[in-house]
Amino acid sequence: MSNKLMSGLWRFMLMIPPALWERQVAKLGRKMEASLGRLSREHRLVHHCVVRELPRVGEPLSWEFIANKVDLPTDRVKVILDELEKRMTFLFRNNEGKVIWAYPVTVEETPHHVTFSTGEQIYAA
Repeated sequence: MSNKLMSGLWRFMLMIPPALWERQVAKLGRKMEASLGRLSREHRLVHHCVVRELPRVGEPLSWEFIANKVDLPTDRVKVILDELEKRMTFLFRNNEGKVIWAYPVTVEETPHHVTFSTGEQIYAA
């Protein structure tokens, strides 16, 4: 794979010089690693569960469902979901408090439809 970044401008594709974007990509990578590093084992467990179960279930997930899957107390899962949602990077809940989006998947319709090798289908966030 080549090391190029292209950007569309009207009817034209322009190549962005690597010096303009490579440093930003590296900086973003360090920021994401630092953010992920601050997640506890339980936070990762809940997030991974939601990402795994959204495609299987195909509908919003309640905190009770998640708590049952990860074998954690419901109150603890509620706190973890609050903390993950505050980051606005990992998940989002609807008005009922059910998880509808956990990067990189969502049960909400988007232009990006994904089919896994297992046959599960979902939208990409």
